[in-house]
Amino acid sequence: MDLTTLKSFMEVARCQSFTKAAENLGYVQSSVTTHIQKLEQEYGVILFERYGRAMRLTSEGEHLHHIFAQILTLYEDSKILISRQVNGNLNIGSIESMIAYFLPPVFKQFRQAFPQVSLHVQALHEQEILQMVRSGEIDTGIILDRMVTDDDIETIPIREESLVLFAEPGHPLCRQSRITMSDLNGHSYVATEQTCTYRNAFERLLASNEVCYQIQHEFESLEAIKQFVGYGLGVGLLPRIAIERELADGRLVALPFENPGIVLYTQIVLHRKKWRNPAIRHMIELLKEAACADEIVAL
Repeated sequence: MDLTTLKSFMEVARCQSFTKAAENLGYVQSSVTTHIQKLEQEYGVILFERYGRAMRLTSEGEHLHHIFAQILTLYEDSKILISRQVNGNLNIGSIESMIAYFLPPVFKQFRQAFPQVSLHVQALHEQEILQMVRSGEIDTGIILDRMVTDDDIETIPIREESLVLFAEPGHPLCRQSRITMSDLNGHSYVATEQTCTYRNAFERLLASNEVCYQIQHEFESLEAIKQFVGYGLGVGLLPRIAIERELADGRLVALPFENPGIVLYTQIVLHRKKWRNPAIRHMIELLKEAACADEIVAL
């Protein structure tokens, strides 16, 4: 008996169906049937009985189900125990908005799972992150950009990132039910640094629509941008995760501006030849789970 056979048995018991179990496990139905038959031959008992269209465990099957559940629990515990013996450093590069508003709870979970791994995080621009991934100076990066295509880099997109054009509540644009590109003519814009990917995408969009705008202030600090916008010194453009608190408090207002010309993704980037040790694999899974959870909350 191997774990594949054991898992097939547990999934059939859960679904009460060979067909559904096969679909969930990614097997053909005949493979699952063979696994169950093999178990019944090994133990010399019938494990399932049919009641109409449903499959139910026999009393022998119920007893075996209890034992197999314990075996699987021990197996999963053993993987966690061994993986937690991993030590050393995990070097990550990301942008300020991700580090400040997305990554902290992920890193907390990671430290609980891998207390012996020293986690080092650097605040970098996207191009710096990609270059350091290529050179092996960092293990992985989390960026916000258009989909990266690079022969040396593997990209794992985890969500499309929502960008928000925002202003202080008394701004003239807040009175409009819908904002077009022409409505932005002549307005001041509190910008992020020139290397910022979403600033560049926004400015390309403004230029292509021949919108005249003013940049009187630009900062690398997201908090500075929010403060200046809050005092009516222009509109701003940031990822929604960076201004959720201010929007909820009413200190800032999301403007009704939507344009498909700005589509950016939060992505995990690694060198294609990078070995994914248990710590890196766990970090990737935590990032995916966090991105999915945030999307559900946003809905």
